[in-house]
Amino acid sequence: MSIAEIFDSMEYGPAPESDANARQWLQHHEGTFDLFINGSWTKGTANTRFASINPANGETLAQITQASAEDVEAAVSAARKAQGKWEKLGGYGRARHLYALARILQRNARLLAVLESLDNGKPVRETRDIDIPLVARHFYHHAGWAQLQESQFPNHEAMGVIGQIIPWNFPLLMLAWKIAPAIAAGNTVVLKPAEFTSLTALCFAELCKQAGLPDGVVNIVTGDGRTGEQIVGHPDINKIAFTGSTEVGRRIREATAGTGKHLTLELGGKSPFIVFDDADIDSAVEGVVDAIWFNQGQVCCAGSRLLVQEGIAEKFYRKLRARMENLRLGDPLDKCIDMGAIVAPVQLQTIEALVKKGCDEGADMWQPSWTVPKDGCFYPPTLFTNVAPATTIAQEEIFGPVVVAMTFRTPGEAVQLANNTRYGLAASVWSENINLALDIAPKLDCGVVWVNSTNQFDAACGFGGNRESGYGREGGIEGMQEVLKPKFLSKLQAYKETPSQKQSGKSALAPVSTVDRTAKMYIGGKQSRPDSGYSLPVFSAKGDFIAEIGEGNRKDIRNAVEAARKATAWTNTTAHNRAQVLYYLAENLDIRRQEFADRLSQMTGASAKDAQNEVAVAVRRLFTYGAWADKYESRVHNPPMRGVTLAMKEAIGTIGVICPDENPLLGMISLAAPAIAMGNRVIVVPSEMHSLSATDFYQVLETSDVPAGVFNIVTGRKSDLVKPLASHDDVKSLWYVGSAEGCALVEKSSCGNMKRTWTNHGLKRDWFVPEQAEGEEFLQHATQIKNIWIPYGE
Repeated sequence: MSIAEIFDSMEYGPAPESDANARQWLQHHEGTFDLFINGSWTKGTANTRFASINPANGETLAQITQASAEDVEAAVSAARKAQGKWEKLGGYGRARHLYALARILQRNARLLAVLESLDNGKPVRETRDIDIPLVARHFYHHAGWAQLQESQFPNHEAMGVIGQIIPWNFPLLMLAWKIAPAIAAGNTVVLKPAEFTSLTALCFAELCKQAGLPDGVVNIVTGDGRTGEQIVGHPDINKIAFTGSTEVGRRIREATAGTGKHLTLELGGKSPFIVFDDADIDSAVEGVVDAIWFNQGQVCCAGSRLLVQEGIAEKFYRKLRARMENLRLGDPLDKCIDMGAIVAPVQLQTIEALVKKGCDEGADMWQPSWTVPKDGCFYPPTLFTNVAPATTIAQEEIFGPVVVAMTFRTPGEAVQLANNTRYGLAASVWSENINLALDIAPKLDCGVVWVNSTNQFDAACGFGGNRESGYGREGGIEGMQEVLKPKFLSKLQAYKETPSQKQSGKSALAPVSTVDRTAKMYIGGKQSRPDSGYSLPVFSAKGDFIAEIGEGNRKDIRNAVEAARKATAWTNTTAHNRAQVLYYLAENLDIRRQEFADRLSQMTGASAKDAQNEVAVAVRRLFTYGAWADKYESRVHNPPMRGVTLAMKEAIGTIGVICPDENPLLGMISLAAPAIAMGNRVIVVPSEMHSLSATDFYQVLETSDVPAGVFNIVTGRKSDLVKPLASHDDVKSLWYVGSAEGCALVEKSSCGNMKRTWTNHGLKRDWFVPEQAEGEEFLQHATQIKNIWIPYGE
């Protein structure tokens, strides 16, 4: 073909990337890999291996070791032994090591890129230009956090040994997301790469050795799901960080419930890609290409639900089909292709089955006219239109190159459709009206929103989801907070439930001089009788009967959630207004301080001085969160792009708060105040033994301009109310203070809908000590971060 003919046809010829160096590296290891434990290659005790396959042609690349329980034990022991010295090395010492890792990754960038494409099937253009540069970026960025740790995270320490389990879609990038912040903070790690894609993790292990990383800081154990289960279940691991499917994440959560392990989960998604009628259509079409056909759609945050405003839908679909017709699919090592291979036959079968399901359910499927390579795991880009919102393909994660399209008429309808899923990972909003885009972004229930862009990532910007997309963030300051813990936690003693009072058989009530007063619940701004019609007695410290409280049940919780749902105006009001209400609460509680002190003395037996001090500290704590209400603010990140990322601190929604028995007034205020200060609504379950502090407090609420539904009180037995709170989908988070057994019940009960939980893990806090009972730790749990990526300029 002549040059003139090439310019006339504009056809792309092949541009193959050489795999010679990658083949040489595999040959150097004789195509067989052991485990990387304590800085050296270690043979697996089970002497079992499995093949790593090139999905583009079915070729066996290497034999990988299947780790046994004994191997995992050795890796955890090595990590535990190394952790103390690694943390004591100090931030500067660790920063030098992370810097060295970043440099050696850059020097070996092309080897890693080619190896990733061979093992995973993604185009080398993506691994070369996106994945590997981001890997190095994470180590550079977190070298900085290591250097600044002492000043930026005072009174915090490493968690210890962290078990990490990563998926096959971004093998080396997910490794960097997990390892860089963990070791920067002084932790050591035991990481299991995905069974399908272990090669770049093993290459990274070799580079760790070459870079001089101390033995035992990073340990790589390969294997299938059994190896992951052994890591999750190991008693000497302090934290589990998992990226993968929601189903596996749920099993991990069930397995770790009650163990005290910290947990971050980055799970599945069904992310909306919203196109308004004023969008730049050609740019939005290219955005769809990047959103769903990047990495063959095998991306947890892929824009797999295309929502197009009705007036431009047909025009948009025509342009999208024309663009799909010109996508190139083929050999991942060809630098001119757009899409590579699906990672494995089992994943290809899953995609095919879900596409068939979509056709069976009545949606219209369209694929390009060109044929797909017959050798290897390839699947064409696929568009579904005429899709009903409740169909399987609109709700379930396909994890392949398949986009499902729906239309909407108004911005409000777009938000409803976008949030009509159990997931909440990411979203894209396309509009030339920045006011519209920034009005929509906060309304989307997800962790990341890209404005006029998609699939943007950076080490400085946290990433993670809501709802069944998991919880916790990776990257940025939020990611560092997930690998550090307050130092005081290591010194806390075990929580012991307050023993019930011995009943004297006497009554402290005198009907002649005291009018009987029933302590009702407080739901939706009104005093409410229990649905059950039953009551529970409350006794004084002497065992004398002093009152009855309502015995709450599932119906009372439902009513409280309904009331909280209607109180969204509190979330949307200004932080300044919330601060004023908290100050007013403090003022009115202070006016009645003697009454509350007398009640505390009566119920708990506290001396008059101690009871007065508890009330005084409760008033002060309300002032603290009045002060924080308009000062715990969002951040603006400056990633290496033409734009900014706004890390918005958002209210979580409705929070269930189950209070401790000790210091019943102060404990309740210490938990509820930060939640409402951040714009949440709360359903408080007060101490069963000492509920009268809470039922007296609703009289303060009624006189302090607290809107109906913001602060709800349901009395009763903790054990009866945990499960209704945990199972209710509109309760977005559940806080619990109590015994280790109670903490385990909360965590297990919340697995069904993957609700966020915060428990004391069976450890006793001192509610009078500010370090343990107030401040940013509480505010972090009362908020979730949404990163909104905003490009600017022409």
